[in-house]
Amino acid sequence: MQEKRDIFDRMMALPILNIFEPFYKKNKEVLLYLFFGGLTFIVSIATYAVFNVSMGINELIANVMSWVLAVLFAFATNRVWVFQAPTHTITEFLKQMLSFFGGRVVTLVIEEIILLVFITWLGFNSMVVKVIAQVIVIVLNYVISKFFVFSEKK
Repeated sequence: MQEKRDIFDRMMALPILNIFEPFYKKNKEVLLYLFFGGLTFIVSIATYAVFNVSMGINELIANVMSWVLAVLFAFATNRVWVFQAPTHTITEFLKQMLSFFGGRVVTLVIEEIILLVFITWLGFNSMVVKVIAQVIVIVLNYVISKFFVFSEKK
């Protein structure tokens, strides 16, 4: 039986890129998490900038609004490509989604506290604090997703 190859596997088999294929296969999950984590980071920062900087919405409210969009994007990409965790029933899907969103709520609270302290109370630059907070959140989200949300249940 042939191994199922996704778009990233097929890209790595292309001429020139195939020299990286062994490294890619060995580190696929982390590389894809960094790739999609980077895209999620961009979604989060860009939407936060629109809500907070362009529209003048309070940093904590803007952060929650950007969080919703980023988490929806992250759930889809993490589920399909990073952790390759398909579900077979609607119940499995809902459990997976709720645990993903639950983990993200934990890091949202951490991020909101960081923004509250450093922007609201101490007056630091909103975008600088948001970027730093996102780096912390990305690391925490990986740990939560890897070990709690998309882990294979024995």
